Amino acid sequence: MANSMAEQLQRDMQCEGLLECIHGLKQLDKECYRVLVESEEPLTIDEVGEQVDRERSTAYRAIQRLLKSGFIQKEQVNYDDGGYYHVYYPTDPDQIADDMQRMLNDWYAKMGQLIQEFEDKYENAAEEPVMTGEP
Repeated sequence: MANSMAEQLQRDMQCEGLLECIHGLKQLDKECYRVLVESEEPLTIDEVGEQVDRERSTAYRAIQRLLKSGFIQKEQVNYDDGGYYHVYYPTDPDQIADDMQRMLNDWYAKMGQLIQEFEDKYENAAEEPVMTGEP
């Protein structure tokens, strides 16, 4: 991953790179997301883990990152005789895109504010006379 914003802008970014850049998703997170998108029905963590060939605990951490970022939803399924389990399914892509656009707009506004602060701080510093020590 590129270190500076200038390097980020010069990179040929792919859709998956956008997920990594905006949400900090890891390769495994993206694999789990793909599995859920390609599934005809919601899946349990065990089913996702099996499809990405990872242990349940590892799949669980990826699923939690996807939930936190809003890429997937969780639903509780109740057993008739008591107890429950959770299944996971992808969030509507339009909603995810809207959320990313909102996040980008917020970031853009914050960067604009920081640039203005930079300009104000150093523009004023440049206008002040430099003391040379001579009368």
